[in-house]
Amino acid sequence: MSNDEILNNDPPRSRSVMLWIFVVIISVLALSLPFVIILAFIFGKDVLFKDNGDTDNIKYGFARPITARGNLAEDEKSTIELYNQSRQGVVNITTLANRKTGINLNIQQMPEGTGSGFVWDDAGHIVTNFHVIQNADAAQITFADQSVFQARLVGFFADKDLAVLKVDAPKGKLKPLPLGRSDDLQVGQKVYAIGNPFGLDQTLTTGIISALGREIDSVNKRPIKNVIQSDAAINPGNSGGPLLDSAGLLIGVNTAIYSTSGVSAGIGFAIPVDEVNRVVPELIKNGKVTKPGLGVTLAPDNLSKQWVPEGVVVLDVLPEGAAAKAGIRGSSRMKTGNIVLGDIIKSVDGKQIKVLKDLYSVLDAKKVGDVVKVMILREEVETGFDITLMPLQSLKP
Repeated sequence: MSNDEILNNDPPRSRSVMLWIFVVIISVLALSLPFVIILAFIFGKDVLFKDNGDTDNIKYGFARPITARGNLAEDEKSTIELYNQSRQGVVNITTLANRKTGINLNIQQMPEGTGSGFVWDDAGHIVTNFHVIQNADAAQITFADQSVFQARLVGFFADKDLAVLKVDAPKGKLKPLPLGRSDDLQVGQKVYAIGNPFGLDQTLTTGIISALGREIDSVNKRPIKNVIQSDAAINPGNSGGPLLDSAGLLIGVNTAIYSTSGVSAGIGFAIPVDEVNRVVPELIKNGKVTKPGLGVTLAPDNLSKQWVPEGVVVLDVLPEGAAAKAGIRGSSRMKTGNIVLGDIIKSVDGKQIKVLKDLYSVLDAKKVGDVVKVMILREEVETGFDITLMPLQSLKP
C-alpha cells in the first residue's frame, strides 16, 4: 500500500478527535472575547497593553504639573489695585420704559437699555450721560455688589451730554470716585475705563490718551469742546462710565466712539472732568444749568447761507432782553412778502462767527452777567455793541 493511500485512509476515530479539539478551541475563544472587551472598557490600555519600556503611554494620561509663575509685574499690580479701589464707585444703569402688556393692557416697566455711571458723592448722586437716560421712564442702579436701587432724575444738561440721578442707598455702599484735573493731561498718559459694555458689568479696559482738544457734537448738536480721545476699548454700554488716570483719579466721562460698525475701533471720547465738575454741582443745586444768552432767535445755518455768505442772521429779539437793550435789530417781513434781514452777527469778543456752532462755542465759555463785544453787519456797515449776557430763555441763544 502506498503512502498516499495510508494518509487518505486515517481511522475515523482519529478524525473525530481532531474535530472536537477544533470546536473546543473556537468555543473558548468565543467565550473569552466578551471578557476581553469588558476589561478593555474598564481598565483601558493599562490592562491590554503593557509598558514595554516606553512610559509616554502612561504619563500623558494624567494632568501636567503646575509651574509657579512668580510675582506679578509692578504695572500689573498697579492696575489690579486701581481696579479694586475704583470698581466700588462704578454702577450699572438699566433704563426702563412703560409698556402695555397682557390682555388688560396693564402698564409695566420693561428694561429698555443699559449704560454706566459712577458715584459722585455720599449723598447718593450718580453721574452718567444724558443720552443714557434720555428716553427712559425710570432707571435702576446696580452697584458692584449686585444690590439694586431705584433712581430718580435730579437734572440734566443735554448740551454737555451729562445727567445726574439720585439713589437712597446706605452710605456704606456709596464710594465716590476721587476727582482729578483735565487741563494738565498729556498725550501718551495711561487711561483706564470701567463700565458695562453690552451689559457685562464691571469691565476694565486700558489704553492711552491718543489726542486732546477734540470737539464732538452733543445729542442736541451743541459742540462739546476739549474732549479727551483715548484708545481704551469703549463699546455700547460704556457710556456714562468713568475714564481714570493711573492714580485712579476721574479725568473724564466716556460718552462716544468713532466707529463704522458701532463697536470699538480704538477711538473713544470722554467729556473732560473740568467740564463735569462745573456742570454737575449746578445740576445738583438747581436741577438745570442756566446758560448765558444774547436774548435773540437766530436763523438756522441753511437759511443764513441763502442770505449771506458768512455770519448768522438775527430773526427776532426778545423784548426787554439783553440784545434789545443794546439795540440789536431782528428781521421783518414787508407787506409785499419780502424779508428785511435783521442784523448779521459777524464776531463775538474778536472771534469770527461763520455758523451757529461758532457762536455756541464762544458763549459756552461765558456765564450770565459777562459782557461781550458783538460785531454786527447792518446795511453793509459793521457796528459793535456791548451786550451783558442774560439767562437763556425761550429765544435762542
